[in-house]
Amino acid sequence: MNIYICLFLLLGLVFGLSTFSYRHLFSEGPHQVDAAEAGAAWGARVLWAMVCTFLWPIMVLTGLNSARILAKRKRQAVSPQH
Repeated sequence: MNIYICLFLLLGLVFGLSTFSYRHLFSEGPHQVDAAEAGAAWGARVLWAMVCTFLWPIMVLTGLNSARILAKRKRQAVSPQH
């Protein structure tokens, strides 16, 4: 059972580290947030990785929702407005 817990946490850590630059898609919605200060970037990356380590399944679901919203906006932009 411990191996499953370790794999869950490791997958969450990798997910958090790999999605740091796209974290706006997982929390505030599909809008790009302002860039953080250079000194705060390391602390923000660690905090994001810690949150994703334990909550990555929820973050995946919110990311899928944001992807759905962005796809819907793109379809509406391409289709002619009547």
